[in-house]
Amino acid sequence: MKELSTKVPVAFLCRHFDLSRSGYYSWSKGQGTIRKTRQLFLRAEIQRLFENSKRTYGSPRIFQELSKKGFPCSENTVAKMMKELGLTGDQKKKFKVITTDSNHSGPIAPRVFKIEDFKLKGPNEIWAGDITYVAFKDKFLYLAVVMDLFSRKVIGWSITESLETKGVSDALKMAFIRQMNPEKILFHSDRGVQYASQEFRDLLDGKGAIPSMSRKGNCYDNAFVETFFKSLKSELIYRNEYDCEKALRNAIFEYIETWYNRKRLHSSLGYLSPVEYEKINQTAA
Repeated sequence: MKELSTKVPVAFLCRHFDLSRSGYYSWSKGQGTIRKTRQLFLRAEIQRLFENSKRTYGSPRIFQELSKKGFPCSENTVAKMMKELGLTGDQKKKFKVITTDSNHSGPIAPRVFKIEDFKLKGPNEIWAGDITYVAFKDKFLYLAVVMDLFSRKVIGWSITESLETKGVSDALKMAFIRQMNPEKILFHSDRGVQYASQEFRDLLDGKGAIPSMSRKGNCYDNAFVETFFKSLKSELIYRNEYDCEKALRNAIFEYIETWYNRKRLHSSLGYLSPVEYEKINQTAA
């Protein structure tokens, strides 16, 4: 566009084209075009990050991702743009905490781990385990997990078609293999019959692990694992439909191993993934 003649008053031009004087001067200096380009690029990046998060991230996590990449913007700007773009990470269903059956005659371990005194120096100090159900057509699948509470990393898991002890045992075996058989682990769980079984207690004893159990009927003693289950269900299970059981199992595998452990930002970890958190803290140590 050719330079406007200085013989034409700026005030006249602004009135004629319904422009503000500040807008005209910004345009004349090229600032308006630059600002518009930046906004378009920011919108595109917000859209990309939202899709990469499986359409689950809200403005706080999108803002943290942008900050890591050096984008100069505020969380309010991100929230405003996401609203304009119609992007929302709202969950579709409310997650319900389901506790396992504690009405049994098996031995109850003392509550060694207390969430109110929670403080860890590194991995493989305290692990926690729990079970949740995943509805599929006319039946349930049961997901048992073991989490390292230092980084919230899921280090062992198993999917079974029944609530037998095998599920929690397989998850614990995987955890020991992946973590190279650490010693003196404190393993925390609820009072479920699976964790009180002779099979599971023998497994813990054989690995030199110390059992710890929650207070009766108090799921909040195992809040970290319950939070994982909430994320899994609200971000994956409730948002998708699966034609076959194999597809559902593969989706859970991908969520845990590729997304949750390696990429998903955790607010409780300073907006790092479990793998990033472990790497940074092990390097610092």
